Amino acid sequence: MLDYLKDAGPLIYPLALCSLLAATITIERMIALRRGRVLPREILEVVESVTPGRDMSLAIDVCRRNPGVFADIMRAGLENAGQSWEIARDNLLDTGRQKTPMLEKHLVWLATIAQAAPLLGLLGTVLGMIRMFGSISEAGLGDPQALSGGISEAMLTTAIGLAIGIPTLVAYNLLMARSEGLVAEIEAYATHLLARLRQGNNEGGSA
Repeated sequence: MLDYLKDAGPLIYPLALCSLLAATITIERMIALRRGRVLPREILEVVESVTPGRDMSLAIDVCRRNPGVFADIMRAGLENAGQSWEIARDNLLDTGRQKTPMLEKHLVWLATIAQAAPLLGLLGTVLGMIRMFGSISEAGLGDPQALSGGISEAMLTTAIGLAIGIPTLVAYNLLMARSEGLVAEIEAYATHLLARLRQGNNEGGSA
């Protein structure tokens, strides 16, 4: 295996770096985007138990003790529960716009690696062909070892680039879909919270 990697030429180093980065980011995002981590049970219970007109200090404290994208968004709504519904809505929406992009953190690097790795492999193919033609011009067609070296470099870098790019692209699409699904759930809970707060404002106004 090491002999094959040596035959891949100097581009094996940036390709290895791409592989390491892709694996690290994929594992980190898989852990960070677990539903139980993004939507903690404690915060879900808080949202479900919100009763308009009651003291929100306990619910706010639970959100503070479980910081995260979802908790911060819910806290923005709860802290403004005593204000008008429009103020609570605007603060919750503003916090949501600021916090939800954190769920896609580092995914741009996966997209970049998925595109860059095959291109690096293609560059290795070009360099291998240049090396092969250079060997032909110096030694002629009678030196099979010189020819095989250039062909090996050309083929190996292409294969390695594709072997890195394809699974990285799959990981990016899966993680992006998971992120978008979590954002949709957060939006649903935010809408539910706003509806409860509006109900409380309407009841208070009618009273």
